[in-house]
Amino acid sequence: MVSENKKPSVWEGFKAFLMRGNVVDLAVAVVIGAAFTNIVNSVVKGMINPLVGAFGTKDLDHYSSCLKPPCKVAEDGTVTSGIPIMWGSVLSATLTFLITAAVVYFLMVLPMAKYLARQAERKAAKEGVQEVMEVSELEVLKEIRDALVAQRGPNPGPDRE
Repeated sequence: MVSENKKPSVWEGFKAFLMRGNVVDLAVAVVIGAAFTNIVNSVVKGMINPLVGAFGTKDLDHYSSCLKPPCKVAEDGTVTSGIPIMWGSVLSATLTFLITAAVVYFLMVLPMAKYLARQAERKAAKEGVQEVMEVSELEVLKEIRDALVAQRGPNPGPDRE
């Protein structure tokens, strides 16, 4: 005999998990986010760093301070002596994050919030119309009751004397 309470297999559960819409949406978001990160990194490294370098003396990634002198960094980026603090790289990464966050907020979050607010207003307006219809139905029923009472006249009913 086969029991009717057969548990789904691990494979079936995994398949159901993958077929949910939110998993696919998340995968698409990760892929687009990775591609977008490359664009932002290119903008920071190709435009912002040189602009900062134009006001200073070098590219933003090369700004550093020396914690323990003498600081010497080879051409390949390896530290030969001292302890350098590479604050330019941190500033560059911070700018990359801020630009990414601003673009995501202004191009994705803000428009979606406005869209959802409009949808909520439409739903509230639709519910308001339904409430008005319910109130008007109640008013009609009261008018019918009043008309029936008026038709009966001033004669008291069987239980009223």
